[in-house]
Amino acid sequence: MNTIDTSIIISTYNSPKWLEKVLIGYNHQSYQFFEIVIADDGSGQETLDLIASIKSKVFYPIVHVWHEDNGFQKSQILNKAIQKCSTPYIIMSDGDCIPRQDFVACHVKHREEGFFLSGGYFMLPMSISKLISNEDIKTGRCFDLKWLKHQGLKRTFKNFKLTATGFLSWVLNTFTPTNASWNGHNASGWKKDIVSVNGFDERMQYGGQDRELGERLFNYGIKSKQLRYSAICVHLDHPRGYKTKASIDRNLEIRRNVKSEKRVWTASGIVKAAKA
Repeated sequence: MNTIDTSIIISTYNSPKWLEKVLIGYNHQSYQFFEIVIADDGSGQETLDLIASIKSKVFYPIVHVWHEDNGFQKSQILNKAIQKCSTPYIIMSDGDCIPRQDFVACHVKHREEGFFLSGGYFMLPMSISKLISNEDIKTGRCFDLKWLKHQGLKRTFKNFKLTATGFLSWVLNTFTPTNASWNGHNASGWKKDIVSVNGFDERMQYGGQDRELGERLFNYGIKSKQLRYSAICVHLDHPRGYKTKASIDRNLEIRRNVKSEKRVWTASGIVKAAKA
């Protein structure tokens, strides 16, 4: 009998309607040997009620990791969620990213010791985000380009993310100018590697805290693989009131230091201490 071998961390904050769509998406995955660990940055009762209700409707176990609302503290709650993961492999995504039915299977297929995997997302406008129903997720319609165009989606090169398969997806993954960075909405790696660099830097709020983790993984000797056109999720639109210039500037300075000093460890991570 197959046992759970993958943990999927989903970050969320007071967005239960979007989170429900995402959790429904994971209930229709072709690969099913995983647990969901919800990293909840202080959501209120509506989110708690949703999670309690949906646990009986999905096949996978859900672990809800919550702390009190203290502004945007995603790095803190992600570190707490990492510690709650019961498997050796972790996929990370967000509570506004609906996974295509082969999303988990793609990460599992390409995982390899010494690497982390870097995926992307396909951004949907608010009008289509609101339209998507549980049935649209179950049938896969929300990933079908013809259906999306019928709902008003505009034509762009990025539409290839939804249509590329086989050799074409390999070509696009290989030659995309986008770096294979750690992206909080779609990335995966071995828990032991993430713990070895002490997880996320909790000094960092919004703006590149996910990429900073990836930069320390690179310094640690971990390489990355590009899955931008293979591991597909659609990103539901939402406002970003937590985005501030001060936060972004502070994070850029931390990242500059990580790169110039080739830092592996953060003293503000899972373990709150400098590495001996």
